[in-house]
Amino acid sequence: MAIPRHIRRRHSLPLFAGLATLAFVLVSIVDPYSGAYASATVAPGHDGRLQTYQAGAAGGSATQRDGYQVIKPQPVAPAAPKGGRAAPAAGTPDPGSAKAIAHDMVVARGWGEGEYDCLVSLWNKESHWNVYAHNSGSGAYGIPQALPGSKMASAGPDWQTNPATQITWGLGYITGRYGTPCGAWAKSQSSGWY
Repeated sequence: MAIPRHIRRRHSLPLFAGLATLAFVLVSIVDPYSGAYASATVAPGHDGRLQTYQAGAAGGSATQRDGYQVIKPQPVAPAAPKGGRAAPAAGTPDPGSAKAIAHDMVVARGWGEGEYDCLVSLWNKESHWNVYAHNSGSGAYGIPQALPGSKMASAGPDWQTNPATQITWGLGYITGRYGTPCGAWAKSQSSGWY
């Protein structure tokens, strides 16, 4: 015998709600990980030494338990570039600014905030991030102070006015010549130019 449709609809929602509630209660009562605990008896490694797990960089505090040694790394402060001092923290750039464009490009290259800090310091010194900066003595132009400025045409035809084009070219130049912005910043600190 079939149950009439109007009766099925009326009772299906409360039935579903009740089953869902019961499922949530059971999951909170029953440990889903029961039986999945590690054994408390751990033997030394195959060579008789303690088994060691180290997370991240070397150094830090160590804890030993049940034949395992866990080493917690200490945070590593960024090193000052060779021949100069570390760049000051640049902070968060204003959205849409040339510095924001540069920040996105630095992150896209897999570099950290320290490299962005070096880049900001470098180009603050060179051009104050002015897309139209021109050195009348040398002919250097733009945010990265390309010499001559027309070199930046390899990154785009709008090199004279577009900060993204200038930054793209400048990061390419830095990568090819110094490896990273901090490498270029160190050169600038030691010689006055990069």
